[in-house]
Amino acid sequence: MIALEARPEPSRALAWLSPLIALLITVVVAAALFVALGRDPVQGLRMFLFEPLNGARGASEVALKSTPLILCALGLALCFRSNVWNIGAEGQFLLGAITGGGLALYFTANQIAIDRWAFFPLVIVAGAAGGMVWAGIVALLRDRFNASEILVSLMLVYVANLLLSYLVFGPWKDPKGFNFPQTMSFASGTNLPRIVTGLRMHWGLAFALLAAAVMWVFMFRTFRGYQLQVGGLAPAAARYAGFSSRRALWTALLVSGGLAGVAGAFEAVGPAGQLTPHLSTGYGFTAIIVAFVGRLHPVGCVLGSVLLSMFLIGGELSQSRIGLPSALTGVFQGVLLFSLLACDTLITYRFRWSGRTAARGAAS
Repeated sequence: MIALEARPEPSRALAWLSPLIALLITVVVAAALFVALGRDPVQGLRMFLFEPLNGARGASEVALKSTPLILCALGLALCFRSNVWNIGAEGQFLLGAITGGGLALYFTANQIAIDRWAFFPLVIVAGAAGGMVWAGIVALLRDRFNASEILVSLMLVYVANLLLSYLVFGPWKDPKGFNFPQTMSFASGTNLPRIVTGLRMHWGLAFALLAAAVMWVFMFRTFRGYQLQVGGLAPAAARYAGFSSRRALWTALLVSGGLAGVAGAFEAVGPAGQLTPHLSTGYGFTAIIVAFVGRLHPVGCVLGSVLLSMFLIGGELSQSRIGLPSALTGVFQGVLLFSLLACDTLITYRFRWSGRTAARGAAS
């Protein structure tokens, strides 16, 4: 019988290299899938790994998709390090989109003129408020009734989806939109300011990078961040030291929800420019993979967001140019996460054939 035995000293170098190993495994699996589908594997891999960064426009699109992933992944990394399993960043993203988009819709419908730079901090506050309220529901139910934050946060994703659908099919639907489920297009003054004229990349990227820097300082250079991580690694030791588990729960979830909400608000008033039922392409769920690929580290979250953004854009390019199914993007994300978890397991544990050991003991 095969059993897992903990290694006495897991390799720290391999622990940091495991995302690269997982990526190489994903590339090999991708090449095999391309061959099975009757496509040139070199051309298919180029669509996912090189074409997304081809030229200034391609790089700006990668940066555009990286922005919500960075923000969501940063909050999830804090939660997971604190042993708070927030799986509902997608719902918090959608609530941020609703509150941020609702603010933009209010200015648009009432024809209130505002400068983009003046609206920028307002939409950040609105998005953060929406995401924090949604995450606060999870924290409240876990704190008062010991409800599983995994189930509650995940189920609230469906509630957020239904709430968004209700708004765009009902009271917020554009009366001149030919009955399509969407709000009116937001006024130009509520759009996010662009970094480069003519490209869709906006200053939300700078906010996301600043958030990554602040999160690094908070996690590794403040006593409060130390408390959260100790509570996640050793809850008994944290209680003995007098660290509050309730404070850790609320802090992790509110920060995570606020960042995911800002990401949703940026998506609503940035590239989308209106609210639709399909505003998100699963950023909140993809950010879970980003957080683990990035080793739950802010810098790793930034790098992981770039990689997963390339996968998202590569899936769109491969579908339009060489006729590959769009589901391949999800397949590659799953293979990447599975490979990473497998690598981490083998770095920490090793296989032992317990039947042989038992037989030797009986023979002696």
